[in-house]
Parts: sequence; C-alpha cells; structure tokens
Amino acid sequence: MFLAAAVQLTCTSDADRNWRAAEALVRRAAGYGARFVATPENTNFLGPHTDKVRLAETLDGPTIGRFAALAAELGIHLLVGSFNEKAHTEGKCFNTSVLLGPDGRRVAAYRKLHLFDVDVSDDVRFLESNTVVPGDGAVVATTALGDIGLTVCYDLRFPELYRALVDRGATILTIPSAFTLTTGKDHWEPLIRARAIECQAWVVAPGQHGKHDDGGLRHSWGHSMIVDPWGHVVAMASDGEGLAIAEIDPGLVERTRRGMPVAKHRRL
Repeated sequence: MFLAAAVQLTCTSDADRNWRAAEALVRRAAGYGARFVATPENTNFLGPHTDKVRLAETLDGPTIGRFAALAAELGIHLLVGSFNEKAHTEGKCFNTSVLLGPDGRRVAAYRKLHLFDVDVSDDVRFLESNTVVPGDGAVVATTALGDIGLTVCYDLRFPELYRALVDRGATILTIPSAFTLTTGKDHWEPLIRARAIECQAWVVAPGQHGKHDDGGLRHSWGHSMIVDPWGHVVAMASDGEGLAIAEIDPGLVERTRRGMPVAKHRRL
C-alpha cells in the first residue's frame, strides 16, 4: 500500500508562479506521506500558444530539472503531468508527460498522442495541432510502485490506448489534464471511471481548474481524482488549487482481474 496524490493547479503564463504553486502542493502531499505525486497537464505554462512554443524546453531543461531536484529531495515518484517540450518542427512543440523517480532520474517520458482539435461550441473551439506535434507511441514505466501507463488529457477518449497500456502490464494509469469546463462537467468523471472499470486499474487524474490567460475563454473543470479498479472515486479535489489523496492498494488490481478476468474473455 502507498499514498498517491493528484495535484490540482490553476496555471497561467506566469511560469514562476506556476512553479511555486506546484512545488508547495507537491511538498504538502509528500508531507502527508504520498510516495507518488502527479501534477496536471501544462504544469509549467498555460498561456498564449505562440509563447508556449517559443518558451519550449528540452527534457534536460530547467523545468524538468527543478522538478527532478524536488523529487530527489522528497524521495518520491513525481509525474510532471505535461510541459511544452521543444520539437524539431518549426512553430510547434510536444505536449510531454515526464515521470521522475525518487532519485530524481527520468524514468519515462510520453508525448501526447491525441491532439485536441475540436469545434464543440463558442466556448470550446480549439486546434491543438496548430502548435503541438503528436507523439508516436504508448509508454508504460516500470517502477517500485507498479507499472504506470502514461497518457494526457484528450487521450482519455480513446479506450484502445488504455487497453494497449494494460496489455503492456500497466496497473496504474495517469491522466494529467486541462479538461474544459464545458466538456468536463459532463464527460470527465464518466470517462475516467470507464477507463478504470474496463482496464481494471487504478487511475490518477490530476487536472487544471479555473480560468487561464491562454488568449481565449479557457476555463478548466478541475475535479482532480483518484479512482480504484472497480470504478469507485476514492478521492476528489475541491474547487481551486489543492490535492486529491488516496491509499493505493496494488493487490486490488490483481484481485479485481482474477475475479472478473475480462482480459481472458476478449474476443477480437
């Protein structure tokens, strides 16, 4: 058993303020005893998209460097939900999730596969592909806490990705997000619970909450949560910045899958 924490932030174009808020909440979670802490999508910057590309960094840059130092200081597994990683494509970056070990070393990096190109309403009209290059593969990280499958936000709507992660051994799924208010109020919790139920895995889903200064009407839903392999929401953050903390029982995955062996029952 171990404690996990999903960090909820309200990030903007003020990178220093974003760092201070994230650092404070990660430290608070570790102070409670959390051994795995996850931050949301766009942890370091959620502002104008041209600036996001201009300010993009490498995996060895200062953003991941200071989170790595924090993970090592606290002795925790720390997921930087995502940051704007420099890409070779002109005018674009990657949306990259990075898992750091308790020694501060990079365990895994995942570049978001599914980009948020939608025209839902006046409030939700966005082309992430204008400034982001998609990744090219699924990632499962083997850790002392379990095998962790990495995803980001809009990936949540593509169950085949999660099935692939489980087929590769994942028992914990991470979904750092900046889900919009419009879609989040109707879809966020049902989709997360569905992924947990069908994958029979723990889900840690840290989210952005509130209004951002990204040049549009961006307002994130929040409701960061941790869900167990049966689909129960075992922790949820309130409005504003804060934490959702829950005890993770790795054995519950094995017991759930043994009792209802859906993986063995699949007929392709």
